[in-house]
Amino acid sequence: MTADRLRGLPPVAASDARVLILGSFPSEASLAARQYYAHPRNHFWPLLEAVLGEPLMELPYRARLMRLKARGVAVWDSIVACERAGSLDAAIRNAQRGEITRIRKRSPDIQVVGFNGGTALRAAPAWRAAGYATLALPSSSPAFTRPFAEKPDAVLPLGPSTKTAPASLLRDAPAVADWNGDGIADL
Repeated sequence: MTADRLRGLPPVAASDARVLILGSFPSEASLAARQYYAHPRNHFWPLLEAVLGEPLMELPYRARLMRLKARGVAVWDSIVACERAGSLDAAIRNAQRGEITRIRKRSPDIQVVGFNGGTALRAAPAWRAAGYATLALPSSSPAFTRPFAEKPDAVLPLGPSTKTAPASLLRDAPAVADWNGDGIADL
């Protein structure tokens, strides 16, 4: 059985964004809803709510995106088109990566790219080579990942209560440095 060629969602990025969070590729639920992280069990929105101190879960999707943009956060996927049956990243075939120049033109102030899970993280070398600092983030997927209770602490360095590192990335929130010298800040 051959999977149909799927196209992802367009980037959500304000011109003054300073942080980009890249997922792998939208789930079937996200593609059907035309919304990032639309599956009700995905931890993305609850995680960002906990880290940013914003009531994101109470808001409709468009208002969530406006809150992210106001905080300087952009969202996109590392894969913009692929063949896949189902929603698992392991089923992705013939992936087409997102063009870094597309984001650089749209949001030239992005300093850090966070990768939501291991599949997205495979794109990190290209983003580092383009001059971005990179962050390995825990997957927000509820499938085959650590429990939600462990995830906010791993993402907390993006939030407003952490001590500052090199520069503020999120509006009034600190940056995360490369703690172990390998080009990726392990959270």
